[in-house]
Amino acid sequence: MLGFAATAGNSVVHTACTNGVYTLQFLKSHRTTYTPQKASILYRIPSVFCRNKVSLVKAMAAAETSTVASPLKGKKQALISVSDKQDLSLLANGLQELGYTIVSTGGTATALEKAGVSVTKVEQVTCFPEMLDGRVKTLHPNVHGGILARRDQQSHMDALDKHGIGTFDLVVVNLYPFYEKVTSSGTITFEDGIENIDIGGPAMIRAAAKNHKDVLVVVDAEDYPALLDFLKGNQADAHFRRTLAWKAFEHVASYDSAVSEWLWLQTVGDKFPPSLTKSLSNKRSLRYGENPHQKAAFYVDKSLSEVNAGGIATAVQHHGKEMSYNNYLDADAAWNCVSEFPKPTCVVVKHTNPCGVASRDDILEAYRLAVKGDPVSAFGGIVAFNVEVDETLAKEIREFRSPTDGETRMFYEIVVAPKYSKKGLEILRGKSKTLRILEASKNEKGKLSLRQVGGGWLAQDSDDLTPEDIDFKVVSKKAPTENNLSDVKFAWLCCKHVKSNAIVIAKNNCMLGMGSGQPNRLESLRIASRKSGEEIKGAALASDAFFPFAWNDAVEEACQSGISVIAEPGGSMRDPDAIDCCDKYGVSLLFTNVRHFRH
Repeated sequence: MLGFAATAGNSVVHTACTNGVYTLQFLKSHRTTYTPQKASILYRIPSVFCRNKVSLVKAMAAAETSTVASPLKGKKQALISVSDKQDLSLLANGLQELGYTIVSTGGTATALEKAGVSVTKVEQVTCFPEMLDGRVKTLHPNVHGGILARRDQQSHMDALDKHGIGTFDLVVVNLYPFYEKVTSSGTITFEDGIENIDIGGPAMIRAAAKNHKDVLVVVDAEDYPALLDFLKGNQADAHFRRTLAWKAFEHVASYDSAVSEWLWLQTVGDKFPPSLTKSLSNKRSLRYGENPHQKAAFYVDKSLSEVNAGGIATAVQHHGKEMSYNNYLDADAAWNCVSEFPKPTCVVVKHTNPCGVASRDDILEAYRLAVKGDPVSAFGGIVAFNVEVDETLAKEIREFRSPTDGETRMFYEIVVAPKYSKKGLEILRGKSKTLRILEASKNEKGKLSLRQVGGGWLAQDSDDLTPEDIDFKVVSKKAPTENNLSDVKFAWLCCKHVKSNAIVIAKNNCMLGMGSGQPNRLESLRIASRKSGEEIKGAALASDAFFPFAWNDAVEEACQSGISVIAEPGGSMRDPDAIDCCDKYGVSLLFTNVRHFRH
């Protein structure tokens, strides 16, 4: 028994505690009862109890330390509070069969009760009602003390006994669906977004994960069966506990990352915040990395900016062997390239470089021309389309023979397209058991591009410019014809996707040859020219960067080979030489003022 007395105005307040129940007696006819768990209290007497000005009443019940017994003390307890109710009744029934008392909150408790599960509501543990529209439910010592107390520390257990707090052996929590809310197709106000930020949930998850030696923590319904098996076996598996703890911290970290990203975009909006956290989810382990001796895995970016934003990471694989590390790189390069062309287009990629590109109203013709551009490189490559693969196109892909000998059936690692007809998909599946068939959605513009270097990351805007976004300024005496301009824009768009130093030669919306990845631009020109052959006469040339030299160098060699029009960014101190050289040979020269380095 403990008690104390204090005054409020002219009123005398007397309190006493018996069996955990505090009785407050106001000697001027007011009486109420309150049931907390703690033996130390700060009271503020509302003015409704006293007509005169009410002073702050402070009292401490510390003279006596009689223990208040918790009704759940000594029992196996599981605390369950979930937004995702998947398999909830399965878990709860399994736990009760194992002798666990279920303590739960709000909507979770209601769902369990409807399923016929016996539930102790958290208010019965805290002796305090849910308040502030649900913002405060579990943020209480009777909850967190029961989670965080170390069973191997006698001082911790003595503290629980002193305050009548029972321990929790299991915490099952998943969080408010913030990610789903702010990425839904419907609009959400800033206030609604804030209200969907979970506070109590992460606190309980972190507490249980920290004390995982004594408290199991589960954040994923997929882990319920393994949890029940573990408990049935009464196992002492530290690795299992640590795995769940790691998953719990990862769950909270990912959640906080989404909140941080959303709040930054709502407040500042700049793409380059002072600090950047990316949440990545392991989609699958890969057989190996770029080479067989390297281990690898494929991660999906769970950033808010990537939701419904397209790209190879979200592509659906309809058929074939599992994707490899290099497959992902090549498929990404092919898909990003083909998606930029407005007309029906086919792109063939080898080692991330487009080795064949063609645009035509007839996609069959575009496919044949793209392969013809470099049939040797195309063999074993990736073929991508920006239109549906129907029955006719699928048959052509399956049966097309290599232009090199007219007999060898073309082999590809991957076919990627925005969609497939039912029959087209059936035919492609019959081409090869290993052919990977991907269905992808277009990559959205405006993304942040990240690239790793030793010890850090480089971040930049994605290179989204197309020929329609820039001005092709004529700087030579000869102006390009309409066909010349169309060809050079096509070549420029292809060149954007070729590794630097990059030169692309094209004619009639078809890439004739390209030179890529050479340390000097002259060598890239010579490779592209050689691949183009006699068709180079009257063709268009695009360069990803300016020509440092013109006479007896790349510009003059291009002019002498029969090129009709050249597009380059300009900006060299020797630009006048390039202009004079083109004027001498009667070639049109266009400056774009846009560089397209690709390293």
